[in-house]
Amino acid sequence: MNLLRRHGHWILVAYVAFVFIQSLFFKFTGSPETVWIFEGKLDPWAASLGFPGLFAPGGIFSAKVVGSAELVASLLLLAGTVRPAWRGLQVLGAALGLAVISGAIFFHLFTPLGIAVANADGSSDGGELFALACGVWIACAALLWVRRDLWRGWLRGR
Repeated sequence: MNLLRRHGHWILVAYVAFVFIQSLFFKFTGSPETVWIFEGKLDPWAASLGFPGLFAPGGIFSAKVVGSAELVASLLLLAGTVRPAWRGLQVLGAALGLAVISGAIFFHLFTPLGIAVANADGSSDGGELFALACGVWIACAALLWVRRDLWRGWLRGR
C-alpha cells in the first residue's frame, strides 16, 4: 500500500492528463465531433429546459470553457508530481478534474447525449467517451484518496 501511495500517483496523473490533454485539440479547434456534442446535442437539450446558449460558444459550459478547466486540472496534476512540496497542487488538480468529469458523466447519463455518443453522420463512439470519463473519475477519486492526509489537514486548518 505504501508503494502505491508513494509512486501510484504517477499512473493516475498520467492517465488523467492524457485523457484531458488529448481532448483539447477537439475542444479548442471546433472539431465536428465536439460541435455536434456541445451545440448539436447538449445546447438544444439545455434550451428545452429554458437555458439556451449554455453549451454554445460563449456559454458557461462551452467546449472551450470545459477544455480550459481540463487543461488547468492537468497542469495542476502534473506540477504536483515535480516536487513533494507541490503535492497540494495535485489535490487541487484532482478535485477540479473530479468536478469537470462528474459533469461529463452526468450529461452522458441524463441527457440525449447518451452513453454511446451518436455522431452527426450516424456513427457511434460505442461508449468510448463515457468509458474514458469513468476512468478519469476513478483516477481523480483515487488521487484524492492517496493525498487524503494533505486535504484533511487543510480542512482541519493545519
